[in-house]
Amino acid sequence: MAPIAPARTSETAARPVQASVVAVTVTIACVLPVFLVGGLAVQMREELGFSPAGLGLVVAVYFAVGALASVPSGALVERWGAAVVARAGIVISAGSLLAVAVAARSYPVLVGLLALAGTANALGQLSSNALLARHVPPRRQGLSFGVKQAAIPVSTLLAGVAVPTLALTVGWRWAFVAAAGAALAALPAVPSHGTQPTTRRTGRTGDASPGLILVGLAATLAAGAANALGTFVVDASVDRGLGPGMAGLTLTLGSAVCVAARVGVGWLADRRTGGHVAVIAGLLVAGAVGLALLAAAGPGPLMVGVVLGFGLGWSWPGLMNFAVVQLHPQAPAAATSITQTGVYAGGALGPLALGPLAAAAGYPAMWLTAAAAMLVAAALMLTATRLLPTAPHHPTRPT
Repeated sequence: MAPIAPARTSETAARPVQASVVAVTVTIACVLPVFLVGGLAVQMREELGFSPAGLGLVVAVYFAVGALASVPSGALVERWGAAVVARAGIVISAGSLLAVAVAARSYPVLVGLLALAGTANALGQLSSNALLARHVPPRRQGLSFGVKQAAIPVSTLLAGVAVPTLALTVGWRWAFVAAAGAALAALPAVPSHGTQPTTRRTGRTGDASPGLILVGLAATLAAGAANALGTFVVDASVDRGLGPGMAGLTLTLGSAVCVAARVGVGWLADRRTGGHVAVIAGLLVAGAVGLALLAAAGPGPLMVGVVLGFGLGWSWPGLMNFAVVQLHPQAPAAATSITQTGVYAGGALGPLALGPLAAAAGYPAMWLTAAAAMLVAAALMLTATRLLPTAPHHPTRPT
């Protein structure tokens, strides 16, 4: 195994906490638009006039653009550095949020603005992956990637809180204004030092190997199923008789559980020497059980389904990024852009398929279909374990 590229210096390794904070901040700022639309869908559709299928299309367009922009974004990070790309993502996200608040007077305009916001997500995800891979010691990267991916359910948590605090009081547009201000406030957190582009690479690169492609395909199905939680759980809860405020708090509960699970899964990953993709398969099986429970009647299955679905079925992205980075330390942004393309493709195809299904056959049929997709994703992850190479061993380093 060739030595790790010179990004692993004592200077960069000495700031793992700072790198983690920046990665979390960038991720939240760049992913807010789509989850805010999902959380405020009940209020927005009254004014803009769209059905669950329309909501699915908005989310699908957002993630489709992210899928198309993922590999180019990874290349930009490797060429220009994480700081430049992170700032670009934050500015695009904030501009999109503010534009929704001011200019989204019709459904087509909303779709166009979410398409623009999709580029911010790709830029933010790949730049934050590079920050962690190059500035956090390998033995702490599992926890760091878990914390970073926990920023995404934090976004859904904020979206759920926005329902009773802003959308039902001063209106949903002010929630987008507040989110735009919060995103812009993240700009000073991105440092100008220690985030230079890679100038020399050795060993493995981020080429699309069969194992990476299969993980990406599994991620497409898993993300398509899991994204249905953040997109439809509020609307589905209202459809089952919950009030809008309580439905928003249901999303908040699921998001909080997901935050804890992603951090916990990452912490445990640092205590294993391998087998991370097989662990992902197990998490997906448990998540599929949770999605199936959402199809059952009654508040009990709803709560358990939300906890299992968010807590296990959507806890794996950080672990996936960690596993890929361990295999490709010289080109972390380029390598994770391949599997991230699968995550974004699932985010696009899932709502595009599940939204119309919910409109035609009801939410129970949609949840059962999502559960089946998650089970297939688990099988693909297990198959990928036979194709992926063994991760290099990183000796324990003093801190």
